[in-house]
Amino acid sequence: MKHLLLITLLALAFAVRLDGQTEQHPYQWPADSLVSNKLHEWQDWKFGIIIHWGAYSEWGVVESWSLCPEDEPWCERKGQYANDYFAYGQAYENIRQEFYPEKFNPEGWARAAKEAGMRYVVFTTKHHDGFCMFDSKLTDYKITDAASRFASHPGSNVTNEVFNAFRAQGLAIGAYFSKPDWHNNDYWWPKFPPLDRNVNYDPTKYPEKWERFKRFTFGQIAELMSDYGAIDLLWLDGGWVRPAGSLTPETLPWIGKNQWIQDIGMPAIASMARKKQPGILIVDRTVHGEFENYRTPEQQIPADVPDYPWESCITLGDNWYSTNLSETYKSKYWAIHTLAKVVAKGGNLLLGVGPDKTGDFVPEVYTRLNEIGAWMKVNSEAIYATEIMKPYQTGNQCFTKSKNANAWYLIYLLQPEEVLPDLIPLDAGLPVNGCKISLLGSSIKAGIVRKDGKLWLKTKAGAKMKTNNSPALVFKFVK
Repeated sequence: MKHLLLITLLALAFAVRLDGQTEQHPYQWPADSLVSNKLHEWQDWKFGIIIHWGAYSEWGVVESWSLCPEDEPWCERKGQYANDYFAYGQAYENIRQEFYPEKFNPEGWARAAKEAGMRYVVFTTKHHDGFCMFDSKLTDYKITDAASRFASHPGSNVTNEVFNAFRAQGLAIGAYFSKPDWHNNDYWWPKFPPLDRNVNYDPTKYPEKWERFKRFTFGQIAELMSDYGAIDLLWLDGGWVRPAGSLTPETLPWIGKNQWIQDIGMPAIASMARKKQPGILIVDRTVHGEFENYRTPEQQIPADVPDYPWESCITLGDNWYSTNLSETYKSKYWAIHTLAKVVAKGGNLLLGVGPDKTGDFVPEVYTRLNEIGAWMKVNSEAIYATEIMKPYQTGNQCFTKSKNANAWYLIYLLQPEEVLPDLIPLDAGLPVNGCKISLLGSSIKAGIVRKDGKLWLKTKAGAKMKTNNSPALVFKFVK
């Protein structure tokens, strides 16, 4: 009852605007100068890749969530044990006895990401199911344990192999880590059945169990911070594991009907991480405050321009994981347009992909990354190290401004088979006076004309040839 009262009071404490949206929790810029500097660097990277991969890829099922006893579409169980929760859980734990990705290819992933113009990677070292894709000394539920078939492979410490491969290509390194761990007996205690995604006992009633879980979590993150080279990002998922003071009306439903508070002790984790990895960015997702160095809208681009650092994490296919079957991958037009729209609003795009059970990206992923890279080779100066510029986006035009040069860019988004018009209407507030205008990747120039009381960008005939199969053209304006 005391927890229900606490949560009720917390919910009442949050103001709600007339438009129905909760009042934004103030963003807290990092006070540590090393972290602040890293955050400024990260804002210039603009484009990264997040890779979900684990033993669940053997079955081609959603990462972890089929273990969660919630009646949600993403928790749906399939197969012979679909109607027997406990039999399903045992079979799921035994996937590691089957999982042997003989084509494990982190070097290929890294090369493709580099060629696509990506600047950083976030890799799932452990998802909610608790299965470690690194050699944790604190559990035997891991890829390197003898009970895991892949343990015999020379690259069985998957996280180490992935980090080294991407580091060799010059990409910054991010470690995804799930705060909840559904395999750990101090999170889902076998004395009670799991109730939902949350801890299945009251941490205030059994504080010694919760303290053990806190030490376990601290220890695993310490392993990642100590044994895997330089790490730039600690990307923490599982936003229902959070202190009471951080709850918002949006996150309140996540902690279930019991509404038990799950304070993991982030101050100690962050202090340890930054002693071992000075300047590391910490992304405690959805937990607004000093340990959420940037925010991570999922599968969406904010409608308005945020006034804090942010990153849209969006999948290239239908899912974060590979289904091994009929995944539908979005087009190069979608990919380039999404990148332009995100960057125009001042964010980064973290593109989600998942290798299949063989350990490699499917051909469609490599094709798409290659197509993105071809466009970036010509137009990346309109993406990297840019800042927002009003009006940000109007229709099929996106705008960015160079941080390092007296230049701004109009990214004209094209649809398949679209022909570039002779005249492109421009927003009246754009600073076009005295600008020299060129089309990136060509010697073609453009000009400004006034017609019917409006500004228009006049393109040259040769520019139409550049539209062939291109998702977007970039016009550079220089004073």
